[in-house]
Amino acid sequence: MENTFASVAAESNSPSLPRGVLMLATAVAVNSFGVVLMLYSGSGISAISSVPYAFSEAFPFLTLGMWTYLFQGLLVASLMILRRRFVGTYLFSFAVGFVFSELLDIHEMWIQILPGSLAWRIVYFFISYLLICIGIALSNRCGLPIVPTDLFPRELSQITGIRYSRIKIGFDASCLIVTAALTWICLGHLDGLGIGTVLAALTMGKAIGAIGRMMD
Repeated sequence: MENTFASVAAESNSPSLPRGVLMLATAVAVNSFGVVLMLYSGSGISAISSVPYAFSEAFPFLTLGMWTYLFQGLLVASLMILRRRFVGTYLFSFAVGFVFSELLDIHEMWIQILPGSLAWRIVYFFISYLLICIGIALSNRCGLPIVPTDLFPRELSQITGIRYSRIKIGFDASCLIVTAALTWICLGHLDGLGIGTVLAALTMGKAIGAIGRMMD
């Protein structure tokens, strides 16, 4: 496994393996907390997690983390179909995605202890927005298999040649449309979507690009 990770890092001109692993671990920890914190802020969940959240509300026999893992599997399968070949390194994304999904469920268990006033919830949104942007920017530069929801727009940008920021915004907007349709049909009302979700979907691609350039 280590040799595979090393070859991925070398092919993408990314940081050394130990540094890449540290970047990836930080990204997974930061993003999982950011997603749950954004949901707790009441402004809506992040676009990348809105689809599994909608499924967890419509079909609660599985947790948010479990639905997230299934959604990530679908994204990885879609990438292989687009590339028209089996990509072994994509399979390592499942392991990363599993850790991410488990962390979502863990954070949901304790997040309620945070203060819940309106002022605090506004602060939570801006913190979560920044954390998710930083986490995705780190993921895009670690040179290792990353969480499938972050992997998909990065790889799709490489496949199509379309700028990452445009792919990211389009991907987020598609997630919101699916979430809106699913919750409306199954629950009779929109759920998980708020002003924060829309704002993040429309701006996060550019924010990630800007943070990434600063990292570079």
